This record gives sequence, C-alpha cells and structure tokens, in this order.
Amino acid sequence: MSSAGRIRPGSTYTGVATAYEAEDGDGACLFGPSPDLMIAAMNTTDYETSRACGAYVLVRAANGKSITVRITNECPLPCAPGQLDLSQQAFAKLADLKVGRIPITWQLVSPNTSETMSIRYKTGSNPYWCGIQSIGHRNPVARLEVKTDGGWRQLPRTEYNYFISADGSGCGKAIRITDIYGERLTITGIALRPNVVQPTGVQFARH
Repeated sequence: MSSAGRIRPGSTYTGVATAYEAEDGDGACLFGPSPDLMIAAMNTTDYETSRACGAYVLVRAANGKSITVRITNECPLPCAPGQLDLSQQAFAKLADLKVGRIPITWQLVSPNTSETMSIRYKTGSNPYWCGIQSIGHRNPVARLEVKTDGGWRQLPRTEYNYFISADGSGCGKAIRITDIYGERLTITGIALRPNVVQPTGVQFARH
C-alpha cells in the first residue's frame, strides 16, 4: 500500500472530536460548498499537504454512536494528530454540542456512491500555467498526472488541494488520477476552462 500516506486503509486512529461552524461546507480543500454538512476538518499532521482531502472516514464515539464524514478542511494547531474537527451538524449526531470534545476512533472507508468524479481547473489557469483538482472521488487521491508530449508527468500537490503544472505542460490534455489503492483512471475530454466543475463519468472502485 505504498501510495497511501498517513491515513492507511484498515488502520484505526485514536483522537478527539471537536466541532466548528462549517457554514456552506467549503474549506481548505477548496471543493466549494458541500452538498451536505457531514464533513470534517483534518488535523494538519494527518491532512498531509491535502492528501486527506475528499477522504471519507467513519468516526466512532465511546457512546457507541458513529457517523461517516468527508474531509473538506484542515484543522491547524492546536489540533493534535488524530483529532477531527467536525461540523457542528456532524458532531451533534455523536454528542451534545455543549460537551465540546469527545474521545473518538476513526478509520478510512470507501463508501457506496452513485456519483462520479469531476475535474476543475483553478481560476487563472491557462495554456502556460494551470492547477487541476479532482472532486467527488470515493477514495483518497494519491497522484495526478497529465499527458505531455514526453509522456505522463506527475504534478506536485499544494496544501490547497490543486495539482500544479507551473510551466503549462499538459494543461488541457488527458489527465490520469490514481487512488491510494493503486487504481488508475484516465480522463479525456476535459477542456481548459477555469473554475468550471466538469464531470468525468468515472469513479474509483469500492474497497
């Protein structure tokens, strides 16, 4: 499982859950408003330069209640490793908001979904510089590559969850996305249109 980062399939993590006002659900991952508010901010250590963005985690409280949330945000220090800052709506499904902090365990899950992934080019993208993000992926994304004249090129990832081609190579060309399980999806027909969410019709397999 070499392509998994700190958050590995089959591992259980221990920490605390806190709560924040998620408003429309947008956050450091820059996905935009969330269709639901079952979301959370991941502590900086486990956020791992946005590798955690879009991950689904099953959160269990000591009282036996559980909830699945999607990671859309980063919780900076003093959030500790293992800590999840849940939306108030998600926290309330585990405990009374007045409690403030509860001990939890959590693990990565690969949920059932009928949705397919989308691609968005960052505002300001052009043939000479572009940022690319994947939205709505079932499993965490480990790698994003673009097709260039010289073959596939892996793009570096930023903490704001875009993969950047600083010299423009591959911008507007085919895109290849690999999840942490090693499944690789090749996506074509995505136009270089900044800040437009473009559906792909494909999705990673369940695990």
